[in-house]
Amino acid sequence: MSSVDRMELMQTFVRIVDGGSLSAAAGLLGTTQPTISRRLRTLEDMLGVELILRNTHAIKLTDDGERCYAHARTLIEGWDALTEELSGTDGEPVGRLAVKVPHAFGQDQLLQPLIKFLKRYDQVSVDWVLSDRPPDFISERIDCAIHVGAVSDPSHVAVLLAEIPRIVVAAPDILKNRPVCDVGMLADLPWVSLKTFYGSEISLQNIGSQELIRFPIKPRLSTDSLFATRQAVLGGLGAGIVSRWIVTDDLRTGKLVHLCPDWQASSLPVYLVYPYASYYPARMRKFFEILRDFMPGLAEVEAPAHRR
Repeated sequence: MSSVDRMELMQTFVRIVDGGSLSAAAGLLGTTQPTISRRLRTLEDMLGVELILRNTHAIKLTDDGERCYAHARTLIEGWDALTEELSGTDGEPVGRLAVKVPHAFGQDQLLQPLIKFLKRYDQVSVDWVLSDRPPDFISERIDCAIHVGAVSDPSHVAVLLAEIPRIVVAAPDILKNRPVCDVGMLADLPWVSLKTFYGSEISLQNIGSQELIRFPIKPRLSTDSLFATRQAVLGGLGAGIVSRWIVTDDLRTGKLVHLCPDWQASSLPVYLVYPYASYYPARMRKFFEILRDFMPGLAEVEAPAHRR
């Protein structure tokens, strides 16, 4: 068995895992499912272990499969790095890129740079994974993530892309003739809690004086969804703190009111996060470039401040 054959078998195995099925791997590699199945059996026979548990619905890696996948990815990335370096070019982006993005931001604001990226590089496919949880790159098989909020894992590269302003809003009906600029009345309002970022206490800062205020709340509804928070506030359930971009149209049409405009919650950082590595394929580098170029022009998003 030649080294070229071994590299082909490992690449096939990685594509099976990344694609989630043998048929998906066949599509990614431009071959047939029987060929993919034959390569997998050959690799398992060569290594003397079972790599994948297969049923009619999904695949699951064995413990040996998990170890093999990690090593195979490293070997393939090293080979890609070598061929790219020897070719003397950056290389045309090809292959699959798995990106984890926040639910709301990933379904709205980030689709424009994603579409631009895919139209520019037609040999790349993207697995766009929607989740608000911090990424686990190994278990989720994610290449990179766009994360809103603090990044606490020092083992990851975290590039600050932007800051998202957050404001207090409510439907006009719940104000009951209260003044919209009286910060003292906020504690008396019913509230909706976006528990990812605030729960039983509100903290606001005056834009001019930098004065901080805090007061407790008893939310009528707590949710981890920005979309659900906006809908509950629109429905008159209570006031809420939301990212400014998601309510721009609601404020313009009068469906929502910006309460106490001189006061706001702390902005949320938007990070591009990915594991440390000695080599990043062209598809990752080009995706990073488009993100960095796109973010400064995004409406209702501010240039990043210095933070970690």
